[in-house]
Amino acid sequence: MVMGSEYTKKIMGLILLIIGLGLAVWGYQLSDSVGSQITQAVTGSDTDKVMILYIAGAVSFVVGIYFYIKK
Repeated sequence: MVMGSEYTKKIMGLILLIIGLGLAVWGYQLSDSVGSQITQAVTGSDTDKVMILYIAGAVSFVVGIYFYIKK
């Protein structure tokens, strides 16, 4: 039963790693949109949605690494 628990954590970690990378890529693509570029030009910062995607991606990636490495 213990082996299944470790296997589940590794799978969950990999899923979170993939989700984190996906969110970061999605945020990067969204930051290249016309609306985001206009907001950046006017305010000098990224839109809230882009920042949320970057932060959520980073958190998901870090938690995924933790679950994948943890024994």
